[in-house]
Amino acid sequence: MSKRDAPATHRNRDAILTVLRRWLDKPAEVLEIASGTGQHAVFFAAELPHLKWQPSDADPAGLASISSWIADSGVSNVSAPVLLDASATAWPELSFDAVFNANMIHISPWNVAEGLFAGVSSGLAEGGILLLYGPFRIGGEHTAPSNAAFDEDLRRRDPSWGVRDLERVEALGQSASLELVERNEMPANNWLLVFRRL
Repeated sequence: MSKRDAPATHRNRDAILTVLRRWLDKPAEVLEIASGTGQHAVFFAAELPHLKWQPSDADPAGLASISSWIADSGVSNVSAPVLLDASATAWPELSFDAVFNANMIHISPWNVAEGLFAGVSSGLAEGGILLLYGPFRIGGEHTAPSNAAFDEDLRRRDPSWGVRDLERVEALGQSASLELVERNEMPANNWLLVFRRL
């Protein structure tokens, strides 16, 4: 079955939406990186009909799931998903006003985070924003014991994975002309970071 369900999206989507409403209050083209199942795409597009949402994923199976969610949702402001590997040195020719990415950089090698910021920097309009959701270490420390256990599990599965240091991610943004302008504490010890393109 192509349509997949990620239970975490049901738990985090309302908190994320609250932040999106503040930052994406005008018509805009939004690129979602690593859309996964497609649930976030159709939910946010339905709740924010003034946006045009472009989902993407590096996994062809993910594209099939996204397409299924779009077809079943009936929303008209979500484009067909595109194949996009965030770590690629050259992204497809896309221009956008904002980028949304959730739960990717801790379950992928660091070069994927590097590719994300480089690609966003090249295609994001000046003054545009990147909204980056997930768990982070702050000041070299985990924000909760559950995050420490999660990090240990990730690194056991793949040594190149792991909960990232917020300061290192912020520095990566600065190197790509993306300034961290807001940190939003989210449920379940996650954060939604907002970067602005300089």
